[in-house]
Amino acid sequence: MAALGLRAFGTKGLGWLRRNPWAPLSAGFCSRGPGPRPTSARQREGIRNIVLSDPKKRNALSLAMLKSLQSDLLHEAESKDLKVIIISAEGPVFSSGHDLKELTDEQSPDYHAEVFQTCSEVMMLIQNHPVPVIAMVNGLATAAGCQLVASCDIAVASDKSSFATPGVNIGLFCSTPAVALGRTVPRKVALEMLFTGEPISAQEALLHGLLSKVVPEEQLEEETMRIAKKIASLSRPVVSLGKATFYKQLPQDLRTAYYLTSQTMVDNVALRDGQEGIKAFIQKRKPIWSQDLVMFFLTAILLNIMPGYCEKRFHLETIHLCSRKELSDNAASLGFSENQNE
Repeated sequence: MAALGLRAFGTKGLGWLRRNPWAPLSAGFCSRGPGPRPTSARQREGIRNIVLSDPKKRNALSLAMLKSLQSDLLHEAESKDLKVIIISAEGPVFSSGHDLKELTDEQSPDYHAEVFQTCSEVMMLIQNHPVPVIAMVNGLATAAGCQLVASCDIAVASDKSSFATPGVNIGLFCSTPAVALGRTVPRKVALEMLFTGEPISAQEALLHGLLSKVVPEEQLEEETMRIAKKIASLSRPVVSLGKATFYKQLPQDLRTAYYLTSQTMVDNVALRDGQEGIKAFIQKRKPIWSQDLVMFFLTAILLNIMPGYCEKRFHLETIHLCSRKELSDNAASLGFSENQNE
């Protein structure tokens, strides 16, 4: 399992201003076998796009695919630059589930155990990941592919998508997909899907809670990116704390759940971003989250030293942080004068 990255925030220098905005993640962050990796990953403005890239095999969750997906999820997971992850797929099938060729008696029981254990680790990793994970589905998701959708925090699908757990039809009951499915949709809906193997439409999946939203195919990427950009604009520590607490309180009784979340609210208020958000609301200004402070002060310095060049070269007036007037107002609210360079 890949180790979590611990890249220090703010140590990248100015080179990041010139790099490809959708630059792929470094090839060395995961082990590579012979042939191309079955997933690809790119990151821009806090949004990591992980793509299942084996359409010829219907994006089957082979052991290689699972390990590649696991590595893409773990890569610098603790970096403040990462705000949200989107999982999508090439081709008309999001994922057909496990690669059945790996589950014949030609492979040992130990190999079979590794396949299912790795799959379980990936699904749990999504829930335990510090940032939200969004499934962007455009096509069929079956068995472990349906499990992957159910495991994500948010799932957006095109209206042509469908979902099934058809293992029972080939003598292999979808027991592990049932874990995620049974925690996402009502019990009787899950059991009908598991007992019959029959697919449900995107609209049915939305009705039963497997999906967050269904949109026309041509609007899928736009809507998914809208949600991702909104999350990426928010405080990572606050979102991370909220996600972890949400899943922690779910299995608890009502009293314990309120006890845990009350403690979390106290911790949240004590966070730097908690106080910044409250003060920004009272002062009627945009908050400056902790992950944006380096960029905020870099922008302030550059605008003060060479404003014309910066605004023309880097379009600093239109980036997501703030305009020059807002920059001055925010600096003043933080106790800095407009001309203060340090």
